[in-house]
Amino acid sequence: MSAGGGTKAVVAALAANLGIAVAKFVAFAITRSSSMLAEGVHSLADSGNQVLLLIGGKRSEREATPEHPFGYGRERYIYGFLVSIVLFTIGGVFAVYEGYEKIVHPHELDSWYWAVGVLVFALVLEGFSFRTAIQESNQIRGKLSWPQFVRRAKSPELPIVLLEDFGALVGLVLALFGVGLTVLTGNGRWDGVGTLCIGLLLVVIAIVLAMETRSLLLGEAADLDTVRAIEKAMVDGDEVERIIHMRTLHLGPEELLVAAKIAVNARDTAAEVADAIDNAEARVRAAVPIARVIYLEPDIYRAPGAAAVPEA
Repeated sequence: MSAGGGTKAVVAALAANLGIAVAKFVAFAITRSSSMLAEGVHSLADSGNQVLLLIGGKRSEREATPEHPFGYGRERYIYGFLVSIVLFTIGGVFAVYEGYEKIVHPHELDSWYWAVGVLVFALVLEGFSFRTAIQESNQIRGKLSWPQFVRRAKSPELPIVLLEDFGALVGLVLALFGVGLTVLTGNGRWDGVGTLCIGLLLVVIAIVLAMETRSLLLGEAADLDTVRAIEKAMVDGDEVERIIHMRTLHLGPEELLVAAKIAVNARDTAAEVADAIDNAEARVRAAVPIARVIYLEPDIYRAPGAAAVPEA
């Protein structure tokens, strides 16, 4: 994924969420709706999410140092993990608590039309943000389904913004449901039910994102298409007979480490082996530009059973 695409989606989401948060808090001050308060905290938390993602993206661009020789690409994973755990969970737990309180201590809404108006306004802005995230994701998603894209994406920004915006849209519908039933029935508990559902939704999204970003933090290999491109480029010449074994690891969303043991001709000189390694590295970098750190170990391929003792 290009960093530019992720940044565009994050900035669009930040702008939308800041405007929505202000509108929701104003509506809460007028209506005293717990759904509006939960949604306001949700939008404020989402805004914090986007700020953290932008900070992580900026910090990941720092040059490598002797203490961190492979650079800071994983900073984006760390900040993505903070988003999924801290802010989503805070927003979710707060909404669950508010929903419980409203169910136990219900009260009627004041000026309910303010709440409805703000929720409709928020739906429009969230729809714009969600549309931007979908457009940016479609440029790199290929034939993957949306669940597959969220699971396999090596860059955390787009999956986070996608789930964030999707959760926000569903939360707004739930808030409209709670406010609408409260107005129709005169029972304030429906507002609390809507708030409780919003909180549970946020907690579920937090768990999903935490699992995905945890996997990235632990270290994921390149996807199958990238591995095949590397293998094809590495043996696309006379110097390398075959790949004996290979490992890949994402040092960051756009930086890949490749380590392989390659089979060279047993009759090659040291200079010829060095040229073979240099040429193979050049081919891999040309085919897969994110393969920036490559370690190749030359060896002589021995077929299974070749070392067995021959019969007398």
